[in-house]
This record gives sequence, structure tokens and C-alpha cells, in this order.
Amino acid sequence: MNPRILSVLRSTIPGVLVLASTLAQAQLSIEITGAGANRMPVAVASFEGESTLPRAVTDVVRADLERSGLFKMVELGPTPIGADAPVDFARIQSKGADAVAVGTVSPSGSGRYQVQVRLIDAAKQAGLGSQMMVMAPAQYRTTGHRIADFIYEKLTGEPGVFSTRIAYVLKSGSRYELQIADADGSNAQTALASKEPIISPSWSPDGSRLAYVSFEAKKPVVYVHSLATGQRNVAANFKGSNSAPAWAPDGRRLAVVLTKDGQSQLYSVNADGSGVQRLASSSGIDTEPSWSADGMIYFTSDRGGSPQIYRVPSGGGEAQRVTFEGSYNVSPRPSPDGKSLVYVSRNGGRFQITMLDLASRQTQILTDSSKDESPSFAPNGRMVLYATEVGGRGVLAAVSSDGRVKQRLSVQSGDVREPAWGPQPRN
Repeated sequence: MNPRILSVLRSTIPGVLVLASTLAQAQLSIEITGAGANRMPVAVASFEGESTLPRAVTDVVRADLERSGLFKMVELGPTPIGADAPVDFARIQSKGADAVAVGTVSPSGSGRYQVQVRLIDAAKQAGLGSQMMVMAPAQYRTTGHRIADFIYEKLTGEPGVFSTRIAYVLKSGSRYELQIADADGSNAQTALASKEPIISPSWSPDGSRLAYVSFEAKKPVVYVHSLATGQRNVAANFKGSNSAPAWAPDGRRLAVVLTKDGQSQLYSVNADGSGVQRLASSSGIDTEPSWSADGMIYFTSDRGGSPQIYRVPSGGGEAQRVTFEGSYNVSPRPSPDGKSLVYVSRNGGRFQITMLDLASRQTQILTDSSKDESPSFAPNGRMVLYATEVGGRGVLAAVSSDGRVKQRLSVQSGDVREPAWGPQPRN
């Protein structure tokens, strides 16, 4: 098991639980530390009429695309280009852009605005698609993320993840906060605040709930928390420790780790806390389950003498060992398509994020840091969010599944830990 999780499980800090939905003061800032070698040059022109908004929608779009590491943003200058305006393709091509996005923001009544976007292949001078949406002025960031997703998908053939959210735990002094933020670290909201540790947040498949472990009862207890209402229920509070919740793909059940019958073992339970079932048995410690889309549950176990990754059918059964390289492999997370697995491996005393291709059995170390933990896939499988340590302080980082694109997310004060990347929003 992760050393940090073990240390948290052994200690609690007295405190009173506080529920909050106010805007958090500590926003994540993102630093791009590595980008793809062959980035596509793309231009996003200023949208006609967007100067009437609190902030430019296109600022958000450009920042999203740049942050992905797949695109090189081409500057066109401040002159807006409307969605239906003629495009000077010779000028666009002279700037080196392969594609250009143009748009118009216009009032639509009741204080709302209509946003029209058109994406064009600059070389072929052909449309690649268009999009129209209606927004309130305060929704400029949400709209920008949606436009960036649209552009990303049209140019790569895969869904973008700019409209998704992430969850993480911020520790500042003796205060723990479970925070929810946009994928770019903005709009951080505190869903839960406590003087007791909070660990292991896990998103429901529809993004409406979070399961997590709180120590407010002076022991680890699993809760399910509705993000819309702030209401929550106890999902696992059995004798001993209740930890490491992971949602089933259908959102009805959780895999959890319980010590009610002795050592840490795997169980499943309904989200309302009913219907507990044992999934596997061993003489060792089984922990850190993660549900795959194909119904398998991957987990960490020392049943073979050292921490390794195993899998078991979600209905229970005989466990199969998955990792064989190295003497320490923990925290498995299967990719959304089920073809690969990320986990933390120990390499020469360094704890690093590693990718395993489940078909070829080939592994690749994705990070060059030394204290990585808690990996979490983006819903399109192209990025992995994880926690690490820089200068003695916990920060979040992200790396692409090929190891080329790297980002670092941090706040000015406090440790950031326990990240979980949420699912695609459902429109």
C-alpha cells in the first residue's frame, strides 16, 4: 500500500466536520513542463462580439489547446473574425496554421448570448465543422472548454477532456478540504472541509457523486456524497477500517476494503451501504481496488510476499497476478478502454508512474519524479493525473499516456494530494 496512505490510516486529528459549497480561495495553477514533439499549428481568432463578455471565451480555448501539448497556438492578432465572415486563407497559411477557428458572440435575449463557432482546414479551405450554443456571461469558461473539446475532437478524432472536472484533497495546516475544480484547475469549490483526514475520492460514472474516506468518526468510514445537493450517506462503516472505495461501471455498487473479518480484504457494497459481498480472500493484505470497464477489479496485494497487482472478476472468484516486473507495484488504474494499466512502481528507490500494455505486457515508466502516487486516467485515456512531491510539498501533475506531455498543478500554500479525474460531462 502507498506509504502516505498507511501513515494517514495510523493517525487522526481531532476536528469538526464542515460542509461547504463556497468558492475556494486556493486555485490550482498549471505549469507545462513538457510538450509533444510534433504539435499541430492551430489558430483561434478572437470572436466577433466577445469583447462584451467579462472575459474572452477564446482566451480559455487557446489555453486549453496549448495545455494539451498536442497543439501549437498561432497568433493572428486582435482583429476578430466572425463565424460567417470571409477568411483570408493566404494570411492564415502564411502564419503557419493548419486549421483556424472563427466565431461570433451575439445577444440572444434575457441577458444571454449565442456563440457560433466554425473550424476550417486552412490548407484545403474547407469546413471541418461548426457549433452553436447559448450561454450566460458568467459561463464564458464553461463555453470555452466546450469549444476546445469540439476543436480537439475534430482535429484528433478523440473526445476532449477540457469540460471535465477533477477532485483532490488540499491540506493546509490542520485543515483538510475535498475540492472539485475544472480540469484546468479553475473554479475550485470545497465540497467538504474537516480537521480530520480525507482520502481516496472516487467519481461515480455519471459525475454526480463522489465516494471518499473520512476520519470524522475517529476511524476510516466510506461516504457517498451528492455534489448537487451536498447530501451524503454512509456506504461502509463496519468494524475496523473501511477504505479505498471504487465505483462499478454502472454506478450502483462500490468495491471497498474492509478489515471487519481480520486483515484488509476486498468487498463490494451497494452505494447506499446495503448488500455487502466478499470479492476475494487471501492470507495477505488486499487493497486499492479499481473497476475496469470489462467487469474486472484490479487491486494491490502482498499475498505473494511483495506488493503486486492482481485482478479478480467483479462477481468474485480466483485472483490472477498481473505485474511480474519489480518487487513493488501498487495503485492500479485501468484505462477507460481496458487495454492498459497505470500504477506506481518502485525503481531504484523512486516511486514512479508506470504504464502496462495488457496485451503485449510491455511496460513504460512515464514520469521522472520520485514520490508519485494516486494515478488517475482522463476519461479519453490520453492523460494521467497523479500526486507527487516537489520541494517537500504535495502537488498534482499530469503526464500523457506516451510520457511526452507533462504538466504540474499546484497551489501557493498547502499540500495537494489524492487526485481523481472525473468522467465526461453528460449533456
